[in-house]
Amino acid sequence: MTVTATEPPSAIAGQTVVLRPTTPEHVPVFLEILRHPEIAPWWGGYDLERVRRELLGPQGYAIELAGEVVGLILYREETDPDHRHAALDLALHPDHQGQGLGCDALRAMARFLFRSRGHHRVTIDPAAHNERAIRSCARAGFQPVGVMRRYERSTEGGWHDCLLMDLVTDDRP
Repeated sequence: MTVTATEPPSAIAGQTVVLRPTTPEHVPVFLEILRHPEIAPWWGGYDLERVRRELLGPQGYAIELAGEVVGLILYREETDPDHRHAALDLALHPDHQGQGLGCDALRAMARFLFRSRGHHRVTIDPAAHNERAIRSCARAGFQPVGVMRRYERSTEGGWHDCLLMDLVTDDRP
């Protein structure tokens, strides 16, 4: 399937959340979320410039609940036709965890990537010891593929394992 570049949608609706393309107005709340003591160990090292540089753009979305930004979700694409797929990252403010919002955001983004971007596979790679994130991904339909050893640098400077999980069109949410 050939996919042409299009404008990002103004919103992607989940059952409860709405995903909206990132704007400069999202930077302060993203920084607050990523610096939260419960989030920073998984997303450490974000300052104002890094948020602007890495989280704004056509592949970044704010997760909104009733008009309030409660998190962020990003996708990256591999566009080589023989390896085409997308990968996700998600951060949800701790005040809004445990309510199914992350799962809803993952499902909504996966549907968008399958239907509008032509992907057949979406991956996510939470830290292997981040049990809450792994449970949320599993509820969204992602299945474990394997452990990527020493995959990601920790906030302490060492390396930790991540669990590669994927969702393919046959598993579609």
